[in-house]
Amino acid sequence: MNRRPIVAVDVFCGAGGLTYGLRQVGIKVIRGIDIDVHAKKTYESNNPGAKFVNKDIKRITANEITENIDRSKTLFLLAGCAPCQPFSMQNRKQTVRDSRRSLMSSFARLVDEIVPEYVLVENVPGFMKKSNIYHTEFIKILKRHKYKYAEDILNAAEFGVPQKRKRYVIIASKASTISLPVGTYGNNGKAFKTVADAIKKYPRLKAGGSNRSVPNHVCRSLSLKNLERIALVPRNGGSRNQLPANLTLDCHKNHSGHSDVYGRMRWGMPAPTLTCKCTSFTNGRFGHPTQNRPISVREAAALQTFPDSYVFYGDITKISAHIGNAVPVLLAKKLGLVFKKQNS
Repeated sequence: MNRRPIVAVDVFCGAGGLTYGLRQVGIKVIRGIDIDVHAKKTYESNNPGAKFVNKDIKRITANEITENIDRSKTLFLLAGCAPCQPFSMQNRKQTVRDSRRSLMSSFARLVDEIVPEYVLVENVPGFMKKSNIYHTEFIKILKRHKYKYAEDILNAAEFGVPQKRKRYVIIASKASTISLPVGTYGNNGKAFKTVADAIKKYPRLKAGGSNRSVPNHVCRSLSLKNLERIALVPRNGGSRNQLPANLTLDCHKNHSGHSDVYGRMRWGMPAPTLTCKCTSFTNGRFGHPTQNRPISVREAAALQTFPDSYVFYGDITKISAHIGNAVPVLLAKKLGLVFKKQNS
């Protein structure tokens, strides 16, 4: 029996983590859409055949999404991994008027108008809250079009990603019942992949240094004060709580929260969740386990399971945001396999 091939459009594609993972399992991603033009060179250079469309989803039409897709000969997957910050627990005091929240409404509109054979959405766990009207409306659209769907909070570490990264995922199918993949790492499964598994192989660097033998193996510089701090943060998992009083920021002296900032990763554990500031020592537990520096761009990419051949373009701030916001490649592959198996 000849099955129709799956073609996909990746909305909010960024630098292409989801696109690359889907392509690895044979799903043809024909275009990625994102408002951030700085992601274009990285996306297209690493995903040949997939066109980067620089456009605001609020202004894009259904016809633009499906352009040059023969729906009679293919099965269409519409994937959307909207910016997660509006639904993050760290932004729980934020009002629902945050303009970024309506991005999910725009994605829901496209699902409603196109009715693709498959749908994939990834976001932070907070998106699944019963009080989230955007989640409620999205589910209503899926039910109205008689989709079968599955949703849950997945931890990327359970799928072989060397990072504790919990994300809300929903997959939907017009064809038949569909189930989310089951992780095989942790608990009674295989041991979690660790920071050491991902980055211990890379050449040593000094703060602000680079090594041209490895693409993007460059790290941020540190001020003299922060060089002093990181030298005193215990190796392999130390935190700011172990700094002497004269190096502790005033805002931290009577504040137990945000304990990961000025911290180091631990070799034998998965990394903490990478963010858009994942190469900054002052913005999370992004210090190298043993070297007195933040993790490099390449190391951050490896913790998101991008291969070393995946080259990022731009300045370190923009690249770090692209990496931190990406869907881990390995998780993307596992999700793509669900659609491939249903179509086999």
